[in-house]
Amino acid sequence: MNQDEQFMRTALKLAARGRGRTAPNPMVGAVVVSAGRVVGQGWHRRAGEPHAEVLALRQAGEAAKGATLYVSLEPCCHHGRTPPCTDAILAAGVSRVVAAMQDPFPKVAGGGFAQLRGAGVEVATGVLDEEARELNRAFIRAVETGLPWVTLKMAMTLDGKIATRTGDSRWVTGETARRFVHGLRNQCDAVMVGIGTVRADDPLLTCRLHRGRNPLRVVVDARAELPLTSRLAQTARGTPTLLAVSQEAEITHLEAAAIEVERIPSVEGRVDIAALLRRLVERGIHSVLCEGGAVLAGSLLDARLVDDVVWFIAPKLVGGEGPGPVAGGGVERMAEAFRIEKPRIRRYGEDLAVLGCLNRARAKGTPRE
Repeated sequence: MNQDEQFMRTALKLAARGRGRTAPNPMVGAVVVSAGRVVGQGWHRRAGEPHAEVLALRQAGEAAKGATLYVSLEPCCHHGRTPPCTDAILAAGVSRVVAAMQDPFPKVAGGGFAQLRGAGVEVATGVLDEEARELNRAFIRAVETGLPWVTLKMAMTLDGKIATRTGDSRWVTGETARRFVHGLRNQCDAVMVGIGTVRADDPLLTCRLHRGRNPLRVVVDARAELPLTSRLAQTARGTPTLLAVSQEAEITHLEAAAIEVERIPSVEGRVDIAALLRRLVERGIHSVLCEGGAVLAGSLLDARLVDDVVWFIAPKLVGGEGPGPVAGGGVERMAEAFRIEKPRIRRYGEDLAVLGCLNRARAKGTPRE
């Protein structure tokens, strides 16, 4: 490993500390190196706060003059909620900038590199580019397509049931697997379910990890039937909750609740799931964890909107006519089946999980373990 890769790996590790906290901004890490020694480092913690480069340069102080700045993404060159990082880099006297990748955001998109080069700063790019793209896959997806990165999480028994014939589903998987799911919630911007799951399970959809954060809770509910007695409704004042309803839905009964309502175009009486996902990106949501039931999972798959899966299989048999994990139209031929690329199998307590990216997803990447 050469020196540039060594310090870039440090920048990427720093950037990852912001996972689940930075949207609509990307995760970025920065390291200032002088004479082979790290003199400053930082990472972007959340939108509106200083960027990684600024924090690293502040820590470096005078030692930044003539130093090399390693950064996991092209420095910004525009005024947003914070000033341009390129201005701070030039003011600090950095002589060389090494970036993993170009920022796809249109207001940057090579402009940061051009400004630095124009001011006499040496710029090198493409160091650990693939790793950097994997890190910010959700940000890249949102910028390039207007859609978020969607992870479909499902838990089923060995005989393919997500609940018994009476609808009981507490619990399909064990505590270890459920704790892993809390980790996924901690890392994503939103968690989404359908109204059927709310009725059947009355979920809370919060992150119960120490120092974890709660994602935006999204309920797909075309007719605005969310029970005000549900745990989601009862906790909406403390945890942001969004109800996605059709444009024709009656919502007057929700006025007293602290539930935000988004009217989304409907297709055959159901919320247009693609339109909803685009609306979420407009709100700054770049990653969505779907924990819904068979109907929502089927809608996402039919619309080719699932990027990767976390599929738990519990060593249990329930038999009977319990519901399966995926509804929808599905495919007609086995050759058309959705295939997981390079699937990884992991064990969480007694449960197994298959993780991987769908072959019909729009970019590479796999869920973090």
